[in-house]
Amino acid sequence: MILEMKVPSPGESITEVEIAEWLVNDGDYVEKDQAIAEVDSDKATLELPAEESGIITLKAEEGDAVAVGEVVCLIDTSAEKPADSVEKDKKVETAIVQEAKKEVAVEKKSEKTYATGTPSPAAKKILDEKGIDAKTVGGTGKDGRITKDDAVKAVPSMGSPTGGNRSEKRTKLSMLRRKVAERLVSAKNETAMLTTFNEVDMSSVFELRKEYKEVFKERHDVGLGFMSFFTKAVIRALDLFPSVNSMIDGKEMISFDFCDISIAVSGPKGLMVPVIRNAENLSFRGVEAEVKRLALRARDGQITVDEMTGGTFTISNGGVFGSMLSTPIINPPQSGILGMHNIVERPIVKNGAVEIAPIMYVALSYDHRIIDGKESVGFLVAIKEALENPVELLMEGDVNKALEL
Repeated sequence: MILEMKVPSPGESITEVEIAEWLVNDGDYVEKDQAIAEVDSDKATLELPAEESGIITLKAEEGDAVAVGEVVCLIDTSAEKPADSVEKDKKVETAIVQEAKKEVAVEKKSEKTYATGTPSPAAKKILDEKGIDAKTVGGTGKDGRITKDDAVKAVPSMGSPTGGNRSEKRTKLSMLRRKVAERLVSAKNETAMLTTFNEVDMSSVFELRKEYKEVFKERHDVGLGFMSFFTKAVIRALDLFPSVNSMIDGKEMISFDFCDISIAVSGPKGLMVPVIRNAENLSFRGVEAEVKRLALRARDGQITVDEMTGGTFTISNGGVFGSMLSTPIINPPQSGILGMHNIVERPIVKNGAVEIAPIMYVALSYDHRIIDGKESVGFLVAIKEALENPVELLMEGDVNKALEL
């Protein structure tokens, strides 16, 4: 029986995918549920499993854009799994030996001699007149000698001749990367995006993590990181400034009474932005556990489209890569994104005296069409206040209760 494998729908509104990579070869025997291909949609990279066991015939090439429901391969389910053959192994071994002999022959053939790169007298005169170093000219004569014709065709370099490698490589962008590019350009062109900055003294957060991170990890099997503090601070600020938790839909503004926080994480296929649903209902432990779960799924390429849609606000942590300051781009159709950066000890003034403290620069990029400057600055100040006084503003004065210790 010949089974036609069609492209399944990876999510609502997605009409086509791209064959990113075939994981099997045409004519291979595949097992049921074996991953046979990676396909890119405009939102995620997914694995395509074999629906049945049998001999596979590929009907699409890597890089092809195929419509959802289109046949991409055939599986002959009546074919028996081929037994290992000693003769086949011998053929492979023989082919490898022959290929090695060819390589040795090519190497011997391409061995350099005293004539390699040496210009003939006529060629040398022409090169000297042109001011061209003979080392920069490839010789086509016997044993690589530079002929008069080589010298005539040689073109002087407009820059400093270095003799270094000047090759280039072209790689087709994946559908996911192309969609990301389109969305970024769209966000820049279709929103009135501005960015406001502030700095946060992370001393209080550092002290809390230093005192409680070990017992927190032991109790909950997850680390007490910075994301839970920032997520909690963002949720508080969104409650104080609801316009930041809104988005434009045509001539209307949609405001949300829940906080679905998108977190930017780096995956093998590029930037992924999974969503923490109803983050306002999560404890510190709940946020850290969800961040860990989503980050692992992104790293392993298991993030689904549903897990990356529907966020109302985004947090991006460029600090993990060493970024000091940046202007993050809004994740449409959202209206705001908070950029976190690296934490560096800097001199600051406290109570009239200069002290050294761990400082993080934070940035809020926002859509000025629905968020005014006063609200954007107030939002960022609210985050600063919460992070500099987390026990009172994020933990209601009870650290043990907030951390569920």
